[in-house]
Amino acid sequence: MSDESYESRIIDGKVLAQQVEEEVRSGVEDLESNRGVTPGLATILVGDDPASKMYVRLKHRACERVGIKAEDYLLPAEATQEELLALIDSLNKNRDVHAILLQLPLPKHFSPQEAMEAISPAKDADGFHPYNMGKLMIGDEGLVPCTPHGIIRALEEYNVPVQGKNAVIVGHSNVVGKPMAAMLLNRNATVSVCHIFTDDLKKYTLGADLIVVAVGVKHLIKADMVKEGAVIFDVGITKEEDGVYGDVDFENVIKKASLVTPVPGGVGPMTIAMLMKHVLMCAEKSL
Repeated sequence: MSDESYESRIIDGKVLAQQVEEEVRSGVEDLESNRGVTPGLATILVGDDPASKMYVRLKHRACERVGIKAEDYLLPAEATQEELLALIDSLNKNRDVHAILLQLPLPKHFSPQEAMEAISPAKDADGFHPYNMGKLMIGDEGLVPCTPHGIIRALEEYNVPVQGKNAVIVGHSNVVGKPMAAMLLNRNATVSVCHIFTDDLKKYTLGADLIVVAVGVKHLIKADMVKEGAVIFDVGITKEEDGVYGDVDFENVIKKASLVTPVPGGVGPMTIAMLMKHVLMCAEKSL
């Protein structure tokens, strides 16, 4: 099969993200014209980590595209936990701020969990607050983590059946793995969660109809680890001098998969688009 023939197997996250952003832009316009409210996002960046600064910049650009008012709050790396909590408290009380995003990771002397728990659940754009996580666990999906939410949206857009299918998630983080497992269970998939301590990863992935991998290990998932026709979402990213790589050996795996996301251009754009959707949700629910 030629390379052109494989193109139809690529899940285009950029195109999907544009669709979601168009929906959000329409929702923002409705909110402004009908209620006189412009959705507002506050991003908090502590320190000057280059990758974190880039991610915040990407989120602000997306806000500009959809009409969300975004404000960036910067704290120096030597700031204290108390200063961060005081900032979060003031943003919780600010009625023009509908959603709050704390950019992770934080400098080592901070407690990220305490900071995330300080964010009002109603303004929790990332869906990391235990209240929102708990609602997810009982099937009430409101503000959920953006990456799993984007993957669910992609499954819907590509008409991928989930009920009764075998799903394998590689990575058990609070950001992707655990909420992804819950969202797939809510849709009646049979879910296995693998991680660094899993013995014989291939034994699990070979039987999977759907694989979501999010560990940050270049080309962890090889072609001999997936079955013909599997659907694969690659969340991992590894940066090297010659380029950016995912957790999936894309060039070879695409020959067996029915659908697969590229890195970059797959899950990343969808994650930011779903964040925009969450900000709009927060604004709508605040009225």
